Amino acid sequence: MNRHRRPRTTLLAGRLLLLFLQSAPVSIAFQSPQVPLLTPSCRTDHHPSLIKTQTSLDAKTKSGSGGGGGGGGFGSGAATKKKSSSKGAGSSIDATKVRSVSGYTGSGTKVLATAANNFDRIRKLFGKTATTDVYVRSPLNDESVFWFVGKVIRMITDEEAQEEGGGGNDNNDTPSENELVGTVYPTEVEAILSQKRLILEYAKNQLRPQNMAGPYSSALELWSAPGDSEMDVVQNKVTLVKIDGSSRDLRDGFNVKDVGYNPEIYVGEEKEKGGLRVVRDGEGRPVKAAFDI
Repeated sequence: MNRHRRPRTTLLAGRLLLLFLQSAPVSIAFQSPQVPLLTPSCRTDHHPSLIKTQTSLDAKTKSGSGGGGGGGGFGSGAATKKKSSSKGAGSSIDATKVRSVSGYTGSGTKVLATAANNFDRIRKLFGKTATTDVYVRSPLNDESVFWFVGKVIRMITDEEAQEEGGGGNDNNDTPSENELVGTVYPTEVEAILSQKRLILEYAKNQLRPQNMAGPYSSALELWSAPGDSEMDVVQNKVTLVKIDGSSRDLRDGFNVKDVGYNPEIYVGEEKEKGGLRVVRDGEGRPVKAAFDI
């Protein structure tokens, strides 16, 4: 019987050959340059972490593509990128103090309508006495040009309105104090700072994207003038005042419902050539002598 028994070396070689043949497809699969097909257990649409990562990449792509020179509509991709970075830094937006725009196209429409309605309501109470004209300077485009972008308004006391020559509240049965939402009356600066993002987004996307959007948007400045003073500004009779600060400077008790914004609207050839703008020096002062029309 010993003559028919296979040598141990032959059996060992046979087993090694069998193991090699069984493992060969696996080796070939890992060495293949082609990307293996995803099995149902590892598809990205079933993996939450991969879905989140892809969403983040899509968001970055969207924000990166929208921040070019064209503005791209009310609420731009560049604004979205800025918002996401500020949020990551731990800051938050208080909706009772700030009128904000999310950054996506069309996101500012409702916010703008609310601001305009507030403007009309408060304007009926106090007229131009509570109004402030707003200009935007784009120094990276042209540091000498100041563009008129609309008006803001704020709640003031009846006493302030009368002292400054305004008519006060026309409805004596409803004192304006009863219409104040916050616990403090807004200042001119607060009326602008609380709507800063809305004003700048509207100006650079709807009015003058060629002068304010894209590479110019990082340096935009807000300046003010007395309410309804456009003619005096054009005649070089008014010095514009720069508005510095951010929403952090708004006082406790301030409420954005106590202010409004009436945006400038271009019609006709203004859409191409632009509307009201004036030339001033770096301090907002006229560079030429005053004149009358």
